[in-house]
Parts: sequence; C-alpha cells; structure tokens
Amino acid sequence: MKIVRVQDIIGTEREVTGPGWTSRRMLLKKDGMGFSFHETIIPAGAELNLWYKHHLEAVYCVAGNGKILDKATGETHEITDGTLYALDKHDQHTLYGGTEDMRLICAFNPPVTGREVHDEDGAYLPDTSED
Repeated sequence: MKIVRVQDIIGTEREVTGPGWTSRRMLLKKDGMGFSFHETIIPAGAELNLWYKHHLEAVYCVAGNGKILDKATGETHEITDGTLYALDKHDQHTLYGGTEDMRLICAFNPPVTGREVHDEDGAYLPDTSED
C-alpha cells in the first residue's frame, strides 16, 4: 500500500513547474500502478497550448475555474469544481486559467517518469526507458 501526501511532495523533485503550471506528481511510472497521478495548479489567467500525443489524460477539477478549447472542433468548455475532461484522442487543446487558480487532479497513461516538461508542441516525450 502506498500513502502519498501532497504536502510531502511540495519542494521536492516530484514538484515540477513550467510556464503557467505546477505539477505535483504523486504516482509515477516507478510506483508500478500503470498510470501516473498528479495534482496540477494552473494560475489564474494562464494560457497553455497542449497536445499529449504520447499519453492519454483524464483531468478532474477540484477547485478554481478556467476553460478548455478543443482545437479540432473549436469548441470551448467551462471548467469548474466538479468538471472532468478526458483527452481520449490525444486532443490538441488550449487550457485557460480563469479568475482564480485551478486545482486539477490528473491521471496519465502511460505513466510519466517524473521530470517531464512540455516540448514545443505542448507534449511530453514518450518514455523509452526499460521498466
């Protein structure tokens, strides 16, 4: 059994930041669960162009607000506490922070290794390491 407390991750190598986001990686590939699990903070007013072409992601908002633009359809969806979105087709999207910071709970498949940051397309590179 694994017990992970987000307050124990803050300030460690499992807290990764980039322009417009902070990700606290609670479960990683090395934890052997088959997915990774993160708490991600998107600051108010942020704008992130993302495309997880090597990963599927499910995201559940537990605080704050924002919007997501589906670049394939042009549709924009509001995100508030209690909203889940799933990028089930490696969807290109733009994530917008709203009037307050968004706190998101994210699951990635395949799992990330821990230090990934977005490339020029907004993607994480695939993990090529052996299990």
